Amino acid sequence: MTIGGMENVEVFTSEDKGRGLKATKEFWAADIIFAERAYSAVVFDSLLNFVCHTCFKRQEKLHRCGQCKFAHYCDRTCQKDAWLNHKNECSAIKRYGKVPNENIRLAARIMWRVEREGTGLTEGCLVAVDDLQSHVEHFGEEEQKALRADVDTFLAYWPPQSQQFSMQYISHIFGVISCNGFTLSDQRGLQAVGVGIFPNLGLVNHDCWPNCTAIFNNGKIELRALGKISAGEELTVSYIDFLNISTERKQQLKKQYYFDCTCEHCQKALKDDLFLGLKDDPKPSQEVVKEIVQFSKDTVEKIDKARSEGLYHEVVKLCRECLQKQDTVFSDTNLYMLRVLSIVSEILSYLQAFEEAAGYARRMVDGYMKLYHPNNAQLGMAVMRAGLTNWHAGNIEVGHGMICKAYAILLVTHGPSHPITKDLEAMRVQTEMELCMFRQNQFMYHKMREAALNNQPMQVMAEPSKEPAPTLFHKK
Repeated sequence: MTIGGMENVEVFTSEDKGRGLKATKEFWAADIIFAERAYSAVVFDSLLNFVCHTCFKRQEKLHRCGQCKFAHYCDRTCQKDAWLNHKNECSAIKRYGKVPNENIRLAARIMWRVEREGTGLTEGCLVAVDDLQSHVEHFGEEEQKALRADVDTFLAYWPPQSQQFSMQYISHIFGVISCNGFTLSDQRGLQAVGVGIFPNLGLVNHDCWPNCTAIFNNGKIELRALGKISAGEELTVSYIDFLNISTERKQQLKKQYYFDCTCEHCQKALKDDLFLGLKDDPKPSQEVVKEIVQFSKDTVEKIDKARSEGLYHEVVKLCRECLQKQDTVFSDTNLYMLRVLSIVSEILSYLQAFEEAAGYARRMVDGYMKLYHPNNAQLGMAVMRAGLTNWHAGNIEVGHGMICKAYAILLVTHGPSHPITKDLEAMRVQTEMELCMFRQNQFMYHKMREAALNNQPMQVMAEPSKEPAPTLFHKK
């Protein structure tokens, strides 16, 4: 089954996975298999006043809807483009007297579109929203309680003059959001700003070592090939971060998405030995390993607490103490060590302690390169940050090398038109010029660099986010 604009894929059904998508032609790394606009999407509650409700770009100044005072837009163009989806929402918010949470708003937008267009297939969609998996029947007690609360709030918010839907249908839509919501990022791909439903993407099954990635770019989701894909091969993405042992990933997938992962990496526990890697010489005893693992878990809890409170110097102190103990036991690919290296390099960069941060960042990247798929988007972003940190530290050769590596990865995962790739290309050109100067005359290079940095404000790293990094699929 193919539909206009989706001729590169077709729907298939298998006994073990149910529905999925497979390629109808051969693809190579960086190819766009399809691009899809959201069926419906909303901005997160925490960013309502900072992100455009149409294009999801962060802006310093946004125009506000004059009627409901809730929706914000870049300009009149975005406001005009949004009116079809905002019209019902605008009057509903005025009637309700307050703004409901993002789940309620997204469910309402979906049902207003169903009211306008019907429940069948819409243009360019291989599947109707009604036919997406909801897994409501698999919800646990807490999830059922939250669902009932959402349904009650929805019924109070939903206008009486709009089409009335059954309780079963409303519950199904909330289940669809829970299982199929896709995280929307800002224009640079650095912060999660909203959630949307993309029916075609919802047909793509999970694999811990996938052959595709999905990136939000210029108002659309792009499904991009990570390597060679043959005609007839199933298309897969990873619903979660790969950086965990197979048993933990399987538990997470079962809890959040209600299926048992049977991918090769989970079945064969591939890379689990690296995730739990230990020093070889001398090899630590099991008692020592158990002690350091528990110490690491306890310390990470303290780190997360201090980080959430903005106590960044305390975070650095805890990280240093933890790494000092871990270094005698864990190898450079151990998950507990990589978690701490990631945090301390980010925090030290923010504090402008670039030399120390650069060393930790290099160790982190060395570990990541042995674990992630070579064209993993999160790997590319991590290498980019490490490259910038090393550049700030004056390690121009290392920094340029990492920026070039990150650029090569993001050309595949994000494509050349994505804003973050364009930014990285500019950085690559700049560091290449500096590297040529450095190799010609190191003394003059450092003098010029010092003068340049003294005459203009240092480009400070963004304040560390208290939120986790953007993930592919949104889970409430």
